[in-house]
Amino acid sequence: MADTTNPNDTLRQQNPLGKIPALILEDGFVLYDSRVIIEYLDHLAGGDRVIPTDPARRYRVLGLQALADGIADAALLQVYEGRWRDEAQQSETWKAHQRGKVERGLAAAETWPLDDSAHVGTIALACALGYLDLRFGGDWRDGHPKLKAFLDRFAARVPAFETTRVKA
Repeated sequence: MADTTNPNDTLRQQNPLGKIPALILEDGFVLYDSRVIIEYLDHLAGGDRVIPTDPARRYRVLGLQALADGIADAALLQVYEGRWRDEAQQSETWKAHQRGKVERGLAAAETWPLDDSAHVGTIALACALGYLDLRFGGDWRDGHPKLKAFLDRFAARVPAFETTRVKA
């Protein structure tokens, strides 16, 4: 398991940004960033598996992925504010700004026409909601019944996700 806070962790040799995930290919080349890795895996599987090639569907799916990634990024920035700054240096304004992004993102996702297929959009959304469960105790669930139901259905359909899922 990589320790992103440890400057001596081998992760920094694999990814100069010190971020997860990183995928080391057979020839030693390293791919980093979830979007690049999933694009690579989709290509290996023949394409059009989790990233649609049909333009009308593709950009809706990628739009959901971008929304979900934005939710996760804003949640992570809140966590980092508490993890990396002394309490006296933390900015409540900054944290509120990030909470607002999460709340607006969840509100938008709640109205998104979610289907039951596993594609980059639904995978990213499930990961973002799972991260909110992990770091914020599932506080998002009360105001977002459609997203809560989506996450439960997704976890039931994707056993690998369910295996690693934090129960909120």
